This record gives sequence, structure tokens and C-alpha cells, in this order.
Amino acid sequence: MENRNIIELKNVARYYEMGDNIIKALDCINIAIESGDFVAIMGPSGSGKSTSMNLIGSLDLATEGNIYLDGHDIEFLEESELAQIRGRKIGFIFQQFNLIPNLTAKENVMLPMLFQEKDEIERESRAEELLRLVELNDRMNHYPNQLSGGQQQRVAIARALANNPEVILADEPTGNLDTKTGEMVMKFLNKLNEEGKTIIIVTHNPELAKEHAKTIYSVKDGRIEYVEKRSKGKWKRISATKIQ
Repeated sequence: MENRNIIELKNVARYYEMGDNIIKALDCINIAIESGDFVAIMGPSGSGKSTSMNLIGSLDLATEGNIYLDGHDIEFLEESELAQIRGRKIGFIFQQFNLIPNLTAKENVMLPMLFQEKDEIERESRAEELLRLVELNDRMNHYPNQLSGGQQQRVAIARALANNPEVILADEPTGNLDTKTGEMVMKFLNKLNEEGKTIIIVTHNPELAKEHAKTIYSVKDGRIEYVEKRSKGKWKRISATKIQ
């Protein structure tokens, strides 16, 4: 079956007002993410990659241009409708984990399913299944402050998978982890990709991007500098002029 674009940004700009000044966080970028791809959005601090992540994840609206999530232009969706589509289609893994401190690991994983109105028995069963998948079956009833950083990240991965989304969007997924734990997390993301999930990571680390991604968008000063695609183990670079 031919892959389709699950997320598209077309001529997207994002501006912010700071006093009398207009800050261009992103300036006319184009990104097309195919179903089943492993994409890295790469750039240094201040390049615009975090803003890109918010737009790709439909967490923010564009100042100019169009953002499509599974063919829907998100600008024309009611917030409740967008939240439902986003909740089904995208699972988020945040750099700071963003676990709810007064909920157990299992309750944190159950939470996204509550917003999709799944019943408690289904939520509990699915959360236990996912925590076993990330090898935390003995930590289900522990609170975040009783877990190591690597364990918290695995809870965050399980939570991202709660609604069986098509896309996993991870912000610096190894940023707060030691090397061994980071490698384990990336191995798990690769496995999900092999099983058909679309994986998007946001990173400042070119080595991480080259090792794991199939497509790299390099962001600099709010614009796409270039795109690289891997085919048969070799990288091909596409100039910015061909994608703007």
C-alpha cells in the first residue's frame, strides 16, 4: 500500500509579538511526513525546532500557512474536535517526561484513554499491558518520584502508546538519560517503527538523527536548511530551494 502523508506543513510561518517587535520563530517551512517514516527534526537551540514540534503535533496553530493532520486542515477544526483527532493519532513523549506526580505509573498511562472516553476496565487492562511491554510490570503502582529517569521515560512511552496512535512524537527522547538508557529508548522507538508506527523525534544531536532516522529535516534560523533521505543505507541531500 502506498504511503500517505499523515502530517503536512505547507508554507507555515509562526510569529510571536514581543513588545513592538515581531519574532519569526518559523518562516515559510514545508514538511511532509509519510505514514511509517522515521523522521528527525534537527537543529541547534533557538533554531525553531521546538516550534516545529508544536506545529507538527497540532499543539499550536500557524500564523500563516496550513497544517494538515490526517488530511484535516486543523485551522478549521473546533478545539474539541482537534483534541479528539490529535489524541487518537499522535502520542507525545516529552523531554521532561511530564508525568502527573500524584498518579501512579499505571494511572499516568490510563489518563490519555480517559479523554477518549474508554471505560475503566479497558483503561486498566491496556495500561498494564503497555507497562509490561516496557518492562515495568513491577513498578505499576509506583509514583514518578519513586522511579529513575529511565523508568519515567518508559512510563512516558507507555502513556504515548495508550490510544494506539499512528504517530509517536518525541522531544529529545534521550536528552535526560544516561547513554545506556538512551540507547534502550531508541531501540524501542526503532521497534515501534518496524511495526508500522510513524516516529518523529526532535533533536539537536546529528549523530542520533543519522543513526536512527530515515528522513532528516535540518532547521536553522526558522527555516528548513535542507532535507536528507536515507535509501539503501545511503543519504541523499535535498536543497532547501526544492522544498520551499
